[in-house]
Amino acid sequence: MTGDDVVAKAREDGVRLVRFLYCDPSGVIRGKTVHVDRLANKIREGVGLTRAQNAVNMLEQYVPLEGMEPVGEIRVTPDPETYTVLPWLPRTAGMLSDQLGHDGLDWGSCTRTFLKRAISAAEEAGIRVKAAFENEFYLAEELDGKVKPFQDGPVYSSIGMDRVAYVMDDILDSLESQGLEVEQSINEYGPGQQEIAIRYADALQAADNQIKFRDAVRGTAEVQHGLIASFAAKPFADGVGSGAHIHFSLWSLDESTNLMYDASAGDRLLSETGRQFVAGVLDHLPALVALTCPSYNSYERLQPRAWAGSTVSWGPDNRECAVRIASPFRGREAESTNAELKACDPSCNPYLALGGLILAGLDGVLRGLVPPQPALRDPAAMTDVERARCGIQPLPSTLRMALANLQVDDVLHSGLGDLLARCIIAVRTSESEALEAMSAEDARRAHLRVF
Repeated sequence: MTGDDVVAKAREDGVRLVRFLYCDPSGVIRGKTVHVDRLANKIREGVGLTRAQNAVNMLEQYVPLEGMEPVGEIRVTPDPETYTVLPWLPRTAGMLSDQLGHDGLDWGSCTRTFLKRAISAAEEAGIRVKAAFENEFYLAEELDGKVKPFQDGPVYSSIGMDRVAYVMDDILDSLESQGLEVEQSINEYGPGQQEIAIRYADALQAADNQIKFRDAVRGTAEVQHGLIASFAAKPFADGVGSGAHIHFSLWSLDESTNLMYDASAGDRLLSETGRQFVAGVLDHLPALVALTCPSYNSYERLQPRAWAGSTVSWGPDNRECAVRIASPFRGREAESTNAELKACDPSCNPYLALGGLILAGLDGVLRGLVPPQPALRDPAAMTDVERARCGIQPLPSTLRMALANLQVDDVLHSGLGDLLARCIIAVRTSESEALEAMSAEDARRAHLRVF
């Protein structure tokens, strides 16, 4: 679609306001709203935004940072291809946006542009990445001043699905009307916890879909049902954590061949390219989790025996490994061979998470890395000798540790660029400092409300 197409479509749809949306380095979805009568100009020229806005953390605290002072502006510039009506709101549509300088180029801290760079680097190596975020989230309600999970039922049970069916039906309507293809919708282990799986797409669309997904779920639950939908990693102390597992596969540039599939792989599980990519992810994972598990609350979820992937590890259908090699579907082996990064949660900025994943895996391909032996058991149940044989090491137990690893990871740090890397580290460090000073319950509540 062109800008003119969007204007015509917005008028046809009866839209009055159009949101120019972006996801900032702290993982918060933000934006500016334009009236349809000004839409044509604003699609072309963008909307002004202070450089300092990206240095605002999830607690709405500005973090002083060189290059992001409250002086100077950038432009929030929408991608016409991402236009959709937001069905839970009156006469409102949205577009996902890039942040550009006055010259129309990346100003150094646009997370969507970072993902585009990672995609281009992979394609220069002959690899097209496809992905999907598999989200878990909580439905909750506020009663007597306290937020509590909404409804309950045994995991995967018809009882649990029945009790939230009318809410989930409206959520699925909101997703499907925006072009997201829903594959599964189930109730998960925690009281009030749900899971929805979306069909995979090219990497940029997969990240865009994640932004649309979070907004649609949260908006539909609140506006239509008076409920809270929380994508915090662990919003309740006695509830299980919520992941946003990234399923990914590698394809030829013409998308005719899944480069992770090898019919003769056998116990090697994946093709040579697939194994190299996984090896790169494992090599960079202690730093990568600063992007995929990026909130203070993330590390309450990232624990052993929580099915969160708390170690540097991989294995076939091993849900305690950080990287699970998913078993393919019979008759669709070549198409369905993929890997799943479990060490990822829905508080992440999907452009940073997926871009970091691509750069880490691509480094493994370019260096010809070989992964260790796959783990065939829960790493927590293995002996020290078995863990050493599989190269298993614990992942960072705090956000500060993950950020320290990101600081010295040359591939991820240079891929992000100086300004964006400094921003992420400074903003997230400020969050840690503020949240560490709170009670554990207040810190969880802050994440529940924001994400």
